Amino acid sequence: MKVNVNAVNFAADKKLTDFIQERMDKLEKFYGKIVSADVFLKVEKTSEKENKIVEVKIHVPGDDFMVKKQCKTFEEAMELSAESLERILVKRKEKTNAHI
Repeated sequence: MKVNVNAVNFAADKKLTDFIQERMDKLEKFYGKIVSADVFLKVEKTSEKENKIVEVKIHVPGDDFMVKKQCKTFEEAMELSAESLERILVKRKEKTNAHI
């Protein structure tokens, strides 16, 4: 799957982008028709420790799904986003299979 990682106002290191690519590739087990994904990494300027924001937008035929999570680390936020997307994709797959 093609994953576009966009770090807003900072440079994401290779380790983080590899982690994101690996985690997004696992989503194809749940729904094989994913076209591409856009991942936006942002750092919110607050005094709180939970200032890392991950927004994931995945493109499937006929639809787009968007998930946004805020955590202490990008890895944690990415993991939570991926888990949410897994649930969305399983529902989508069940819905499309019900029509066949």
